[in-house]
Amino acid sequence: MSRLSVAVIGGGRTVEHDVSLASAASVAAALDASRYCVVRITIDRDGGWQDASGDVTGISDVIEVLRGCDLVIPLVHGRNGEDGTLAALCELIGVPYVGSGAGAGAIGMNKHVTKLVAESLGIRTAPAVLLDSASALDYRFSHPVVVKPNSAGSSVGVSLVTEAMQLPAAMAEALATDTQVLVEDVIVGREIDIAVMRGADGSVVVSPALEIEAVGLFDHDAKYGGDAVFHIPAVLDDDARSIIESAAVRMYEALGCCGVARIDFFLAPEGLVLNEVNTTPGFTAQSQVPRMFEAAGVPYAELLDLLIADALATRSEASPQLSLRR
Repeated sequence: MSRLSVAVIGGGRTVEHDVSLASAASVAAALDASRYCVVRITIDRDGGWQDASGDVTGISDVIEVLRGCDLVIPLVHGRNGEDGTLAALCELIGVPYVGSGAGAGAIGMNKHVTKLVAESLGIRTAPAVLLDSASALDYRFSHPVVVKPNSAGSSVGVSLVTEAMQLPAAMAEALATDTQVLVEDVIVGREIDIAVMRGADGSVVVSPALEIEAVGLFDHDAKYGGDAVFHIPAVLDDDARSIIESAAVRMYEALGCCGVARIDFFLAPEGLVLNEVNTTPGFTAQSQVPRMFEAAGVPYAELLDLLIADALATRSEASPQLSLRR
């Protein structure tokens, strides 16, 4: 049986560049060489494209490479990737790809819009104010808040502000990453994440829940510094588990997600609170989503097989390929 040609794209013009490289390298290494021929593609920090040899390649050349593949796995986290950019490129050139489409990616990356979707479904979110560089100057501190870029991931630029004197630095850090800032009320509760995946037959699968145990804010350093502890499965009673799973699936469906998405919540005394939706979550073998499915008896390599099978089943009849003329 001939092998499938699979392009794995990592890097990107994003603050999550290094995280994306780790995801792409891990996925490329885990794909069964007897079944897949891996084509590694990297987007550098300046937006240039490189092939496996490190040679810089123009976008027209990259498109021809992608069109020669059976499937694309886009693993660029954050802006210019997870926000639907790479999904849109694959759609335009008619190549099947793993993960959510352009619409779901764009909504999931925008935390403010995600909140609007959640609230329309009756899913509680933290009270928040959306600011830009001008309106941020007028914001007045009245109680502890979390300041974060509106469209970014990996907890980059996220700050816990408990005193007014901390606010200017927190705003500046968030605005260094995005043009919009989300200032949220602090939610005190258990941090519970869950993954939702659509199978090749159209069924929806929910992973065991994961609880994050971290001291203080679960920021970028805590997330990747190794200090946080993940409890899988999270200890939940049947009612809490059912509520979390239902809310996660409803968000997945409402955004129109495909492949796998990670839905993050707080389980607070006042009830369940949505934190965010990640349509291209971290994907090393030690990342949260693979570890959640590992706990359900689905090894990392098998999880990749399932995602590929879903993409081929749902996107094999891709739109007509874009014709490039030179």
